[in-house]
Amino acid sequence: MTHQTPSAALAPINPKKGFRIHLLVFLLVTPAIWLVWYLTDRTYPWPLWSTPAWAIGLLFHYLGVYVFKKAKSN
Repeated sequence: MTHQTPSAALAPINPKKGFRIHLLVFLLVTPAIWLVWYLTDRTYPWPLWSTPAWAIGLLFHYLGVYVFKKAKSN
């Protein structure tokens, strides 16, 4: 049997912190992906697919947090 907590008891989510974590992971992982490509077979630049796709996701995350803010409901 699992114990489920009511949604009101969950900790509030800070969207700005979530975006900063997303940005940090992007900035740390992207160079690692390119390093793996550089140290292995450099015939086809496959990180050219993942890097822009992830950057677009990051852009939408930014827009959702900072530009299109949801009004707080009371």
